[in-house]
Amino acid sequence: MARLLTKKAIPGKPGLSGASLDRVKRLLLGQKLNDGLIFKIFTYIMLVSISVLYLSPLFYMLSTSFKDISDLIDPAVHWIPRVLKVENYTDAFRGLYYFKALGHTSFMAISAAVLQMFSCALTGYAFARLHIPYKNMLFVIVLLTFIIPTQTMAIPLYVMFSNLGWLNSPLPFIVPALFAQGIKGALFIIIFRQFFSTLPKEMEESARMDGAGALRTYWKIMLPLARPALLIVFLFSFVWHWNTYFEPALYLKNEDFLAMSLQMDFMQGRLNDMSNSTSGLVAGTFDMNEPIKMAGALLVVLPPLILYMFAQRYFVEGIERTGLVE
Repeated sequence: MARLLTKKAIPGKPGLSGASLDRVKRLLLGQKLNDGLIFKIFTYIMLVSISVLYLSPLFYMLSTSFKDISDLIDPAVHWIPRVLKVENYTDAFRGLYYFKALGHTSFMAISAAVLQMFSCALTGYAFARLHIPYKNMLFVIVLLTFIIPTQTMAIPLYVMFSNLGWLNSPLPFIVPALFAQGIKGALFIIIFRQFFSTLPKEMEESARMDGAGALRTYWKIMLPLARPALLIVFLFSFVWHWNTYFEPALYLKNEDFLAMSLQMDFMQGRLNDMSNSTSGLVAGTFDMNEPIKMAGALLVVLPPLILYMFAQRYFVEGIERTGLVE
């Protein structure tokens, strides 16, 4: 930097020449707002700060999940435990009924996500491209289902599902998804409506001239073009069905069907029961079980993290192509 500042100095006069000043200004501020050194440094500081903010809880869970009691209560041990206690994960597997809950929750989340993906795509296409009587009024009703909080409809929904005999089963999540409803169904309809609205009408007109009807045009031409939106909706729906707590707490009252998001509530009691049985757990071990809780929390969020790790590229591309960032 010092050589740059003095390279074009006027002989016999201290300071910088006009060309050097312009070069320094261009280096610091850039030709545009977003290509200067100051802007880049500020951007990196913001990104690092946000990354630390979001990743710190994950690192805390990971670090604590391997600690034993002595490391947990020792203030000198912060991030790296002196001994890695892998048994915390064994106890968490038992307390969560992990593999049973994993199978049930995966079935529920994947089924609901696939059904919402296709049903919401068809509904969004109808709102975007078909001539339907009272279409605008119907879309307002869809928006109302998005705006009205789910909690206000909890009692009528609970009574309806109870009368149908669907409690303690995945049906309250899967059947509404079949009809483009369920968790965040209205939002997915809006996403597909926005996407299909951006496609040129000439494609449909060409298909119509070749004799294709509305349903065939949708299935053969429009739906394959909607792959980015389909992927986005599938990922959103899967993660929301996986993480949702309110609906499973309302509809799942026993252990016939286990939702992963509820299992942390029951882990402590199950571990206490196991410690008084012949399961091999030691009585009194679970009075201070923060590491086991952290191990359980990490196991609960692990499947969505793995899914996002492999689908991150397609997820970002889908967000851009569907216009969600506009």
